[in-house]
Amino acid sequence: MADTINREERIPEAMIGMRLDQACAEIFSDYSRERLKHWIKTGALTLDGAAVKPREKVYGGERLALTAELEEEVSHEPEDIELEIVYEDDDVLVINKEHGMVVHPGAGNHDGTLLNAILHHCPGNSMMPRAGIVHRLDKDTSGLMVVAKSLTAQADLVEQLQARTVSREYDAVVTGVLTSGATVDAPIGRHPKDRKRQAVTHSGKPAVTHFRVVERFRGHTHIRCKLETGRTHQIRVHMAHQRYPLVGDPVYGGRLKLPPGASDPLKELLRQFPRQALHARRLAFIHPITDKEVEFRAEMPGDMLVLIDYLKEDIAR
Repeated sequence: MADTINREERIPEAMIGMRLDQACAEIFSDYSRERLKHWIKTGALTLDGAAVKPREKVYGGERLALTAELEEEVSHEPEDIELEIVYEDDDVLVINKEHGMVVHPGAGNHDGTLLNAILHHCPGNSMMPRAGIVHRLDKDTSGLMVVAKSLTAQADLVEQLQARTVSREYDAVVTGVLTSGATVDAPIGRHPKDRKRQAVTHSGKPAVTHFRVVERFRGHTHIRCKLETGRTHQIRVHMAHQRYPLVGDPVYGGRLKLPPGASDPLKELLRQFPRQALHARRLAFIHPITDKEVEFRAEMPGDMLVLIDYLKEDIAR
């Protein structure tokens, strides 16, 4: 059973100018900084009775109130899981993640994740927040990710992501025939009725996706998407909002649509496609140490290549 914490503290005058999460890490030193940040974000840890952001500046003398359920913290173990390494040096690691791999441990996925694999491949990353992971891909999205191997690189990459200077491009296959590319500029937030889903909503965070047509088929389109922002499920939500959901998407795909007169093998493939047809094909950023732009590419995996081959054969019939 979880213990309940009820504590009140005053911020010392000597901490003037510090960020709230930094001050809390010193005052509540029994708890990890990640846990304290979570409590601040959820309102369990307040400043003068108000919920504020972790990076809020403090001036000394404010009252901190902590009321939270203390769940047992889980330490993540290194696991010898094979990674497809695209590039590696002393500061960054670029991998081509296979679909089916969860990035962060969580409910129902305590091991077998990318984080566990990184802790084995880069033991020094155990001392870094989130083991150096600075962005994520959905479990069933494949493709390129960059992981920091030093605190300097991690801070720099996070800054680049926040400044939207990291270039990320994806291959996707959607249901429906698009006539041209476009830009989707629509805020994304929690679905108002289903908390496990995201949705385009006025109260959401800004989200911008650019896409262009690579190839059209009878009932589907191969597109290439470029992200300006990195919201949860962004491409999947935006394309479903445009009424062109990704093939195989179990959450946003809607009712299965088959091209009239499609061959039995194509129908079966579309019915059984095991994941959303989405692959992070290109990643470019400024190297945190050399200050030079680096670019990496990863070809589409076999399942998506087979899907496109079947769609091409359907045109030729």
